[in-house]
Amino acid sequence: MAFAQDTRPVSIVDVSPRDGLQNEKTPVSTEDKVRLIEELVRMGAKRIEAVSFVNPKAVPQMADADAVMAAVPRTGDVSYIGLVLNTRGAHRAVDAGMDEMNYVLPVTDAFATANQNTTVAAALNTLEEVSAIASSASIPLSVTAAVAFGCPYQGDVPIEQTLDVVRNAMSLANLAEMALADTIGCAVPWQVGETFAKLREETDLQLRAHLHETRHTALANTYAAMAAGVDVFDSSVGGLGGCPFAPGAAGNSSTEDLVWMLERAGFPTGIDTQIATELGRWICALVGTNPRSGLAGAGPFPAGA
Repeated sequence: MAFAQDTRPVSIVDVSPRDGLQNEKTPVSTEDKVRLIEELVRMGAKRIEAVSFVNPKAVPQMADADAVMAAVPRTGDVSYIGLVLNTRGAHRAVDAGMDEMNYVLPVTDAFATANQNTTVAAALNTLEEVSAIASSASIPLSVTAAVAFGCPYQGDVPIEQTLDVVRNAMSLANLAEMALADTIGCAVPWQVGETFAKLREETDLQLRAHLHETRHTALANTYAAMAAGVDVFDSSVGGLGGCPFAPGAAGNSSTEDLVWMLERAGFPTGIDTQIATELGRWICALVGTNPRSGLAGAGPFPAGA
């Protein structure tokens, strides 16, 4: 079964070790984080957002980022991404030998204050500095525009507000990729499709979507983003994850559900859904929560697929 006109490969960035774990109160050992990453590699993940270089007082789960990166398997076809919020984080990412950096850029001042104790204007200035650090180390830099579709503090975010911030980011930094994040899971497909379509008209940069399942729209939003030309998506096994600074946010797109949907429609991902499902069960049990994926509950279709 496939869409006759479009079976392009779709790339998955698994964010389980970072976004999946950062909001969980149960501490996960360095050894178990490394095991998670090793299993993601076995699952077929080629890009993994492994750690974030942030203040451990704000996000205790990420306090061992440097130790995790010192222990992960290094293979030539797997790229490890480190999330950074400032120049200190960028320098740490360089020292840790990250393959990529991902800089979080809020599109509202309200979220910028809560998430990074800054403003959008100041975050853009910091982005310029982070870009220089990444470029000097020959590390590709991506930007994730947080709360691009809705903010827990401001409310609705007009499309032009998001695009204005993104345009500034693209003009200030040497970027390899631009991502839009539905940080609190409030976006709907029509909004996602329109925003990405307008962005695609303005840039040839690789576009990525970071979609949350809070209100059960992530897979529909994936379809809308793909129709607008996006072919890179973030997800986490078991649908684990959330944002510590976004009240009510819970759950990324589930890697296994996302891959099952895409491959059922004929879009190859290179990800093994059975390994993803079992890995989601394991890491969710480790932090004391239930997997949020459909495959963990209902299983694949057809049976045995």
